[in-house]
Order: sequence, then C-alpha cells, then structure tokens
Amino acid sequence: MNEEQHLRRALQSAMPHCCEVIVVDSGSTDGTEAIARELGARWHINPWINYATQFNHGVDLAGETSDWILRLDADEVLDGDWYSRFCALVAHKPETTGIALRRMMTFRGKAIRHGLAQTWQLRLFRSGRGRCEARWMDEHIVVDGPVEQLPVQLLDDNLNDLKWWTQKHLGYADREAVDLLLSEERAATVAPAQAGAMTGQARLKRWLKIKVYARLPIGLRALLFFVLRYVFALGFLDGLRGFQFHFLQGFWYRMYTDIRLDEIRNLQAAENLPLEEAIRRVTGLEVPLQHVLAKDPENGG
Repeated sequence: MNEEQHLRRALQSAMPHCCEVIVVDSGSTDGTEAIARELGARWHINPWINYATQFNHGVDLAGETSDWILRLDADEVLDGDWYSRFCALVAHKPETTGIALRRMMTFRGKAIRHGLAQTWQLRLFRSGRGRCEARWMDEHIVVDGPVEQLPVQLLDDNLNDLKWWTQKHLGYADREAVDLLLSEERAATVAPAQAGAMTGQARLKRWLKIKVYARLPIGLRALLFFVLRYVFALGFLDGLRGFQFHFLQGFWYRMYTDIRLDEIRNLQAAENLPLEEAIRRVTGLEVPLQHVLAKDPENGG
C-alpha cells in the first residue's frame, strides 16, 4: 500500500522475464496504481487481512496463466542475472518445484550482512504447487515438491525513514504476538507434510521459534535473542548502523512483542475472555480462532 517510491524499481527488476505481472494492493492513495498500470501490470484491490491472504489472492490470479510464480514485495529488487540462473537450474533439475533466493536487508541505506540478517526464502514455485501459510506473521510459502537454492540476491531495500520503520514494527509486533498465542493454542503450526516443503532454514527457524524461543521467559528471551544475533552471529561486524538495526529489530521489537502478548494474556485472565476477544480488544485484529483451528492441518483441517 502506498508504494510509489518503490514499485517501479521492483517491477523493472522482474518484468523483462515475466509473461505477466500482478499487483495486489489494499487501497493505495498515492501514485502506486498509476505506476503499475503504466508498466503494464494487472492491478487488483483486495481488502487487507494479513500478508498471507494478500499473497494467496495473487497466487489464485496468477495460476490462471502462469507456469511459475514469483513473489516480490514492493520494496525488493532482484539481481539482474536472476532469470538466466533460474533457467539453468530448472534445466539441470527439472523436478524442482520451489526455488529459494538469498534475501539481504538494508537499514538506513546500509546492507546488513551479519547477525542472521541474510536468509534463504522460497520465492519461486510452480503454479498450482504452492501456497502461503495462513499465519499472522513469519509466514512462508510451502510447496509439494523439491526445493532448491538459487544463489541470486533478493535485496530488501526500503527507502522510508526510521519513524516509518518503527511504526511498521509496532504493527508487526501485534501480529507476532497473535502468532505466538495461536501457536500455543496449536492453531497455527504447520503439519509435517507441509513443513517438509519449506527451505531447510525456514524449518529450523520455525522449530526454534515454537520449541525453544516460545518456551523461554518473557523478557529474557528478547535479551538472549539479541546476544545471539549481535555476538555469536557476528552482528557487531555490521558497524554502528548494524548495532542500531540489531538492537531495534533483535531486542526492542522482540521485547515490545512480549509486552503486547502479556497484555493480551492479562486481559483474557482478568475478564475471563475468549482468546479472540482479548486479541481484538488489545490489538484491534479480528482473529476468528475457531476458523483458524478448523483449517489447521494438525487438527484435521
């Protein structure tokens, strides 16, 4: 939404090798739509619920005409030689169903290279063979076949200022708190068959989040996560700008998430509320818990 300063750059990095480009928007009021139409993209409005619902809406639209689907966020840019490498990989391993790209982030104009900031993310997959998990945060694409890694850089280079970044993470924190609560309720975990079709890095991250991080004491786990990223994962090598990023994203954001989670739990206990009502009153998010439970593969959905 309102991505006029990013969208042209993102589309131009992918469009030369795409037979069709679909932009799913939740109601931009700036020049985003005009840029998309100028570049020949299909424009679709879909009411915002979360990232997973937006992406899956785009998948449904793209599945009508595409053999492969690429997920690209508006503030991301692909390496110039991604398509030739993609073709070579598929020719060599035709059974490939999903392809993970190496994602790198920038913070205030500087690339963050350490502290677990670089990740492999599944972003290319065969049409009809993949979906995005129905999660509120930390969602991944899952496919029903082999996943390969393609050594192509996907740069997450957001040009907004620090105030925008912190406001975005306030919203992320509420969704992350909801995701942790749903995981505790066994309503948002991924069934083993699905989890096997993620990247290995995504499977490990999910296991650590649910089996280790979520079981640590609130408050302590944010500090431990920061120490892991900044010290043991060499985040200090990113310099002053890196310290700012790892502190804000690895500690402040995690601590704020835990506080919001605690607020939801406290309200639920104090007023004996259903979880979805406590979530709605604290965060404003509408989470139909019974609907989520019904769709959870581990619960027979």
